[in-house]
Amino acid sequence: MAKVLITETILRDAHQSQAATRMRLDEMLPVADKLDKVGFYSLEAWGGATFDSCLRFLNEDPWERLRTLRKALPNTKLQMLLRGQNILGYKHYADDVVDLFVKKSIENGIDIIRIFDALNDTRNMKTAIDATNKYGGIPEVALSYTKSPVHTHDYFVKLAVELEKMGAKTICIKDMANLLLPYEAYDLVKALKAKVKVPIHLHTHNTSGTGDMVLLKAIEAGVDIVDTALSPLGNGTSQPATEPLVATLKGTKYDTGLDMNLLTDISKHFKGVADRLKKDGFLDPKVLAVDINTLLYQVPGGMLSNLISQLKQMNASEKLMEVLQEVPRVREDFGYPPLVTPTSQIVGTQAVLNVVSGQRYKTFTKESRGLLRGEYGRLPAPVNEDVRKKAIGDEQVITCRPADQLKPELDAYREQCRQWSTSDEDVLSYALFPQVAEKFFQYRQAKNNGIDSTVLDGTTHPV
Repeated sequence: MAKVLITETILRDAHQSQAATRMRLDEMLPVADKLDKVGFYSLEAWGGATFDSCLRFLNEDPWERLRTLRKALPNTKLQMLLRGQNILGYKHYADDVVDLFVKKSIENGIDIIRIFDALNDTRNMKTAIDATNKYGGIPEVALSYTKSPVHTHDYFVKLAVELEKMGAKTICIKDMANLLLPYEAYDLVKALKAKVKVPIHLHTHNTSGTGDMVLLKAIEAGVDIVDTALSPLGNGTSQPATEPLVATLKGTKYDTGLDMNLLTDISKHFKGVADRLKKDGFLDPKVLAVDINTLLYQVPGGMLSNLISQLKQMNASEKLMEVLQEVPRVREDFGYPPLVTPTSQIVGTQAVLNVVSGQRYKTFTKESRGLLRGEYGRLPAPVNEDVRKKAIGDEQVITCRPADQLKPELDAYREQCRQWSTSDEDVLSYALFPQVAEKFFQYRQAKNNGIDSTVLDGTTHPV
């Protein structure tokens, strides 16, 4: 077997999972030359929540960040995370927007696009897969891993075979909630390797404390690539740490070939970044604690903090345990969606409403209605028809691909942001986050004109 390849997540998922995606570009660049020398399979550096965070909190143009990283890392593949038809937003976009976004991502420096859909609805991934292949990128298509009566190993193998036929060049097991246990990982990787020819990439977290063991068993089963995060932002709600895995595999047939001295040197720099994130209140030590609720209730770390925050706002913090017990029941009623953005928020909020109101399904959120109506795509299992009837009455359930109901949108977005945009990239930023992007464009224009731009329209932009 060839050596195990590593995707390093320090520039994206590590600080998204631990520190609200607040690492700045100027904190990445001082060690870019060293990161580029390590020999990682890829560096995950863009997508996910980084796009929103750059515009909303950091006064950075995400496209400029990507171009700068591309220039600073000429020898390493750059990777991003894309939510299929949702791109990086929270709704479905028309095909013309998805196509242009993929095109521009690749033009600006992305090599690998990890494409996933919260429901594993392959129809919601097709446009992004086709566009990635068309524009010369590598589509790494993800299986959103979860557990339920329908999410068996056979289910995931069939899904992988379908995605390979659709043009996936790599299959990723995306274990976003750290639910995949070590021996299950071994069996799943073996089953996938027997049926698909493309490389298998494993992404997990260490929320429930099993991440390192999951990676090791997957490696023994023949997984090709694994995600890890350098130790200053590794473990806990992030990925298992890079250095311990490299040390563990050294001298074995799985040896990564990565230089521990170089990794240690880079980690010293990111230790300083982690200290800054702690000081600014973005990195809470709690994210490193083992959270067994993940395995008991299948609630990912980010979703758990959302539930706690919602209950606090409703003066109902004491109801957390009831809500955690309600989540799996709502999930069953809703057809067992995997709990990942946006379905984790939808199921979680509905569970909170069911508990706090004292009556199950007394009220539904707009998003719950949309999920039950088929607006997000095909649910993995049949839903509770009584609950659906209560939510949408006699409304027609959408059975086609949701984006088939959307007309081309690009021209409308171009028109709406004409006074601010200077490029297609600006139009795409506006399409994804209209209000946030407009504030950023005002900030950028003021800055370019030499005006003090820290406060605009009464909104403070933290730098």
